[in-house]
Amino acid sequence: MEVLRITTSGSVDDGKSTLIGRLLYDTNSIPQDKLEALHAASKRKGLDFTDLSLLTDGLVAEREQGITIDVAHIYFSTPTRKYIIADTPGHVEYTRNMVTGASNAQVSLILIDARKGIVEQTYRHFFIANLLRIPHLVVCINKMDLVDYDQNRFNEIVTDFQLLLDNAAFKDQVVRFIPISSIYGENLATRSEKISWYKGEALLEYLEQITFDHGDSNHPARFPVQYVIRPKTDAYHDFRGFAGKVASGHFNVGDEIISLPSMQTSRIKTIQQFETQLDTANARESVVITLENEIDTSRGNMLAKPGQEPAALKEISAHICWMDQTKLVPGKTYLLQHGINRVKAKVQGIQHVIEVTTNRTIEDKKELGLNDIGKISLKTAHPIFADPYHINPANGAFILVDEYSNATVAVGFVE
Repeated sequence: MEVLRITTSGSVDDGKSTLIGRLLYDTNSIPQDKLEALHAASKRKGLDFTDLSLLTDGLVAEREQGITIDVAHIYFSTPTRKYIIADTPGHVEYTRNMVTGASNAQVSLILIDARKGIVEQTYRHFFIANLLRIPHLVVCINKMDLVDYDQNRFNEIVTDFQLLLDNAAFKDQVVRFIPISSIYGENLATRSEKISWYKGEALLEYLEQITFDHGDSNHPARFPVQYVIRPKTDAYHDFRGFAGKVASGHFNVGDEIISLPSMQTSRIKTIQQFETQLDTANARESVVITLENEIDTSRGNMLAKPGQEPAALKEISAHICWMDQTKLVPGKTYLLQHGINRVKAKVQGIQHVIEVTTNRTIEDKKELGLNDIGKISLKTAHPIFADPYHINPANGAFILVDEYSNATVAVGFVE
């Protein structure tokens, strides 16, 4: 069954956790014992209703403060498809959590409080969804019950949000605006009579009909070699296979390939998945590839198709989201992790920092602080075989790691 990955975002108290809890409730995805525990927890908080947001706020600190801190992944299904929802924090100091939670999403769901309209975090969350090139964007204008389900208020927010879309770098997002009331379940699983002026689908109805392809299959073929298999047995004495996961594109038996960095070529002899012989290996499939002749290929190398191979990059320009309390300054060295390869990288300079609320670039900044998004230049000790993120996301992202603390300090996107 097809899986749709969704990331939710919004400012504090916009109702993300309640929305997700209500979707689980309306799709009968909450076990009876857990539902009874929610009733009891809600009574302990002095509420006269069941607080469905407690389903996703798993940390004690989250329940005590009534906010989301960590990324929670929620799983549920309908007869049509399976869903994985990443419930990401709304606080600005947890922006880094939103970036990681949204990294594999096909749908970005942004909540806006109908009373407040677009706020600073709305700009930030939209910018990240746009930067990550998430193909589908659903803007849920929540708490419509608190503005008497006013159509004019809904239209005002849609007009304001359209200004963000007009200035966006990534223009191919499919955007839908839906008025909802998550606490009462209005327009979530089914159409609401209280919002009769809205003629579109309810949220779940819309999610059910979203069609998408795993875009990685349409990108250039990339196969990072994770392990070279050489069994020392009589039955497989001459076997030499390359194990890994197809990052993007696809490979067929008989395809000519080129190995990077040796630049030696061969043809694919077999593609195996456990004991099954395959004709094609598609993006995201883990397989073992054997070649017709011996070439110089080992762990960390990459197989591609001649004429489509990525460039060997030692100087990289990239957008990054800084995720560490210690600020980034030019001249410092980090470990750059791209796929399975880890190389030393020196920050050559900060080109600019982006003011997400205005989409303005500030070019005289000398450092990047926690949750800042900017563009930097790096120089690596050894080349990496990466694509620009906007061309091939599966092979265009990396992380920076502090070589002393081993903490992940940034996520980056190759320009």
